Amino acid sequence: MLLKVRYRSKVNYDYQFRTEELKEAMFTPKFFTLLPRMNRSQIINDISAGVLVGIVALPLAIAFGIASGVSPEKGLITAIIGGFLVSFLGGSRVQIGGPTGAFIVIVYGIVQQYGINGLILATLMAGVILMIMGFAQFGSVIKFIPYPVVVGFTAGIAVVIFSSQINDLFGFGLTQVPADFIEKWLLYAGHLTEINYGSLAIGLLALLIIQLWPRVSKKIPGSIMAIIITTAAVQGFGLNVETIGSRFGEISAAFPTPVFPTFDYETIKNLIAPATTIAMLSAIEALLSAVVADGMIGARHKSNMELVANGVANIVSPLFGGIPVTGAIARTATNIRNGGRTPLAGIVHALTLLLIMMLFGQWAILIPMPALAAVLVIVSINMSEYHTFKRLLKSPRSDVIVMLTTFGLTVIFDLTIAIEIGMILAVILFIRRMANVTNVSIITREFRDSDESPDANAIENKTIPDGVEVYEISGPFFFGAATKFKEVMHQVEKPPKIMILRMRNVPAIDATGINSLSEIHRSNKKDGIHLLLSGVHTQPLYALTQYGLLDEIGLENIFGNIDDSLDRARELLGLPKQGRPADFEPSVKREMIV
Repeated sequence: MLLKVRYRSKVNYDYQFRTEELKEAMFTPKFFTLLPRMNRSQIINDISAGVLVGIVALPLAIAFGIASGVSPEKGLITAIIGGFLVSFLGGSRVQIGGPTGAFIVIVYGIVQQYGINGLILATLMAGVILMIMGFAQFGSVIKFIPYPVVVGFTAGIAVVIFSSQINDLFGFGLTQVPADFIEKWLLYAGHLTEINYGSLAIGLLALLIIQLWPRVSKKIPGSIMAIIITTAAVQGFGLNVETIGSRFGEISAAFPTPVFPTFDYETIKNLIAPATTIAMLSAIEALLSAVVADGMIGARHKSNMELVANGVANIVSPLFGGIPVTGAIARTATNIRNGGRTPLAGIVHALTLLLIMMLFGQWAILIPMPALAAVLVIVSINMSEYHTFKRLLKSPRSDVIVMLTTFGLTVIFDLTIAIEIGMILAVILFIRRMANVTNVSIITREFRDSDESPDANAIENKTIPDGVEVYEISGPFFFGAATKFKEVMHQVEKPPKIMILRMRNVPAIDATGINSLSEIHRSNKKDGIHLLLSGVHTQPLYALTQYGLLDEIGLENIFGNIDDSLDRARELLGLPKQGRPADFEPSVKREMIV
């Protein structure tokens, strides 16, 4: 016995050591694990890819900042700080972090309602939530968010982004555009006679260049060429088109100093919901991007470390005036296509943006607003994934309802409400679906197993004594199926002397299911009906034991197979037992129950 205890202690020690080792590896950034193995060739490829991604990110960062209701340099700061921290601390080899279109809706709403101070505080809170999620190892849980919910709010965000660019694309010159979708389009409709055709021409030219440029070169992104050509056209022809400079003034070339927000309890309470939405969006976008990247390079990311890195980025970025950060799928794909294979590429991308801001920031004020609007229109079209949206309309009705509800609420009302209601609706419909697949039936005489079944334990192969009724539950016995169970229990006009509840197809049971069993047991006991359980699996067996119902029913009334249950019924009825066939379900061992 002493040797056995020592051996177990050694195993436990080794197990604990291995667990701690795995956890340490789980929270080690990819950059540090890959750094010792990087060779000269890969370093050159990563630097090259990082510079190119930095150039690609420039117009996007500016456009996302402006569309979010903040100044353009705040978008650049977000890409610099977020891009550096996500790559330096992240769990992916190739993830590129920064501002994305997914945040435009929520950030614009926060700025309108709570101002810049509220945005800084909400983003800080989101960063803390992300870090907690990462250290609590929620990385794998986030992936279980229903696909229709993701598609619904993503497509909804795309529609909102598209609608927010109409003012700049058509050159209406509106200084105050309402956040509400319907009010926004009513305002546009009232200004159709005020279209600036110069702005519209520049916007259409930019759209055309972005779409056609890949036929000329895939190395230089179309968005960059669109910005360069349209800026040259506006300056060369002296067009009356609004630019970044005419709206926002100079772009500071100096790196900002950190600013800490002021806050009180009431503000924090009001910002909990939007902060949680930012955290969820950041987590979903980052992990989705990481999964896509894994498929492109044949690697595996550390989801929890990715959440921690995004949390740190969302804490640091707002202190310098930035907006929320997450993984950017398009920029990550660009990084991969240009040879980036380690986090060094993401770090170089951030440094490239920093150099551009410091050395060439004054030239960015010449960029025409319709060209940036065109960039975001293309982003919204690509983001909508309309092919996926259309395909999902052919899915089961419950999934279609979830997707359309989330989509509609995102567009008409608010992203926070859309995600909350979308998730709740998905859960409710899932419960309903699970309840429908959980079947409770009487299988004695009137309801039998299939005659074609070769199962030696099928009811048609058994002799059921008079006064015995056999019921069978198929599927998880949880709160969604409890009502159905009670309904079936009341279908029998003549109560039997003995009720056998067959549970061989019940993989799991919850508290509501156990309570339903308890109610049936008490009701049967009152009416003089003996309850027997047959084919109970490990989880239900353990749950019944913990609940104390196993002791109430009695170990002598719990069996691993239908033959032993029927023999127990015959014993209670005073009838001789029958021998069981050679092929039978194994009996439940008492040691397992205890």
